[in-house]
Amino acid sequence: MPKPYRCVGGDHSNLSTGWSASLIGPLPSETPVRNLNNPDLQPSPQTHPQEVDPLYLFACYLEWEQREEPSAAWELVAAAQSSHGDTRAHARALLASSHHLGGLGAGSGCATKRKRSATMETSMKAPYGLDIIDNCAECINTNAGFFCGFSHSALQSLNLVSHRSILPAGAILFVEGQSPRGMFILCSGKVNLSTTSREGKILILKTAAAGEALGLSASISGMGYESTAETATPCQLNFVDRKHFLELMQAQSEVGMHTAQSLSRDFQSAYRDIHDLVLTRSSAGKLARLLLSHSPTQGVEAAETRIHSSMTHEEMAQRIGSSRETVTRLLSDLRKKQLIRLDGPTLVIRDRTALEALAV
Repeated sequence: MPKPYRCVGGDHSNLSTGWSASLIGPLPSETPVRNLNNPDLQPSPQTHPQEVDPLYLFACYLEWEQREEPSAAWELVAAAQSSHGDTRAHARALLASSHHLGGLGAGSGCATKRKRSATMETSMKAPYGLDIIDNCAECINTNAGFFCGFSHSALQSLNLVSHRSILPAGAILFVEGQSPRGMFILCSGKVNLSTTSREGKILILKTAAAGEALGLSASISGMGYESTAETATPCQLNFVDRKHFLELMQAQSEVGMHTAQSLSRDFQSAYRDIHDLVLTRSSAGKLARLLLSHSPTQGVEAAETRIHSSMTHEEMAQRIGSSRETVTRLLSDLRKKQLIRLDGPTLVIRDRTALEALAV
């Protein structure tokens, strides 16, 4: 049996789940191995082996199916991109039969669309209850605010170069400083964009919603991703690799226009966030701003405003650049001052005017 080797998914090595990487896009045929245990993600000089024993691949398949071992899944994904025809065929057949992939055969890593009957298409549901959308031109979820709100011809061009995927909460799309391999269009769900200090302190910059483009600036400039993107909820995404996206911008002028508009919105949002973080002097003011930003904008004249949010104290701290203990203490102080109260998992703003004064 040949010596085990690590999956070499190139820029896909930072993804948190073993099966999601193969759904996002094809892997290069030969890419430096990355050490997943090394936080610096430094490349290794090793490359893909040419041939792998089928029995070893089957053992990896059983390890993934029965024990859900991510490293075994990476072995299969790497073998599926081998230059050796038999190894590649064995690995892709095993991936196609995996119950983790729902029999979609995503291990092939290609953009070829599988043909399904109209009855199957309308009745099929993706994991987490999300609708399966195989064709951007037939998507009914887009609206004028979506990055992909293109004309029919532009959507057809986008559909030819994009790779759709369904990811669970907690999946890493890309890591801060990583060389850009492409951009993501968030079809549904929410994604947290964060940055990390040298001391390991995490600051959540924003939460991207459906319709936004992620990694857009880095994909255009060719420089490292500015932040780390992690799914906050189950998400459906469209991935377009950098080469094809740049070609699409050149061929379709409206894609270039939407890209400029999206970058402009990101620029303005960054200015507002810098203003809020730097000019707001106290942590209490930053927390008040955070609570107000999550409250509904309509019906503010009501005596109380209810905030339905799943944010933990830790996530609140990461959003205002503070510690969890500080957030817990500040929320307790706001309750004592009767500015807020807790109604089960729901936070209720009792005195919006006072909270707005604190946020100034």
